[in-house]
Amino acid sequence: MNDVLRQPAEVIWKAEIDALCANAGSKPAGWAMTPQAAVTYLLGGEAADGTQITPKYVGQKRLIETAVATLATDRALLLLGVPGTAKSRVSEHLAAAIAGDSTLVVQCTAGTDENQIRYGWNYAQLLANGPSDEALVPTPLYRAMETGKLCRMEELTRMGSDVQDTLITVLSEKMMPIPELNKAIYATRGFNIIATANNRDKGVNELSSALKRRFNVVVLPLPDDIDEEVSIVTKRVGEMAQGLELPMPKNVAAEVARVVTIFRELRDGQTLDGKTALKAPTGTLSTAEAIAVMVGGLSQAAFFSDGVLNADGLAPNVLGAVVKDPVQDKTVLAEYLETVVKKRRDYADYYSVLTEIL
Repeated sequence: MNDVLRQPAEVIWKAEIDALCANAGSKPAGWAMTPQAAVTYLLGGEAADGTQITPKYVGQKRLIETAVATLATDRALLLLGVPGTAKSRVSEHLAAAIAGDSTLVVQCTAGTDENQIRYGWNYAQLLANGPSDEALVPTPLYRAMETGKLCRMEELTRMGSDVQDTLITVLSEKMMPIPELNKAIYATRGFNIIATANNRDKGVNELSSALKRRFNVVVLPLPDDIDEEVSIVTKRVGEMAQGLELPMPKNVAAEVARVVTIFRELRDGQTLDGKTALKAPTGTLSTAEAIAVMVGGLSQAAFFSDGVLNADGLAPNVLGAVVKDPVQDKTVLAEYLETVVKKRRDYADYYSVLTEIL
């Protein structure tokens, strides 16, 4: 039995990647498959041998084509969007398709320093023998440059501006100086960076103009309409439930539609028909949060409700997603319940449970 909670994309989707790598066509240096095949891997389709490719991202084809085309040049890629727009998912699958390795990741935080971006040192060897190749500890970025692969940098704007600018030399010169060893490493063909960022998070550090110029920005939007969002959430919930070995009740799609409706209306500040204006909560209520709410509800249904998925299990998760500010968001949700949800017969159970626990 495999005890790994989650395998990287290149392991989970190995059969599809292998089939697409066999597609005929011109491949950029260091790429495992053609750019056209990479787009097919992300959006779904069929490989040359007839293998059916599952969609990994539901959205506009031109955005994925732009992202793939960018990575075939000497410009880095920045995936920008509000939280929950599948930036990290797209980043992982792009790296898996193009380089066959999505594990070279730097998770940027306010505490990330230059040593975590460029390289570090084994201090026992450093003190014993001084700077040497053996004492140097390569980072994911360093290894990506050496091997000609893609380095993923998650939440780039969480990192301090002075540390961000460490990337300028790497992106412009395709090299990394190591002054302690009086040498530099030069990137192997195929190397590039995929960064993700959002401007709705606290602690955001704006990119400098010099660094911005070295990225091509692709903005990943929230789903255009409710049907598309319901489809995305239902698909991802099914995948996650399978991985967590949670049963999928027959009414999952119906409950997804109700949760997504609540999220979209609060997020947009109006009901779906546009007739009632609403106050918006402080959170983003993204597609990713709707997925998390549904998975939490499935878990509660499986272990505490005899497999029955209903508002009793979902409403507490909805409350947790909506109420980030205990004062402002509670007021927003209470007003929404009274002005909108109370009038909908098919939402009576949500109104009852949410009113009780709010």
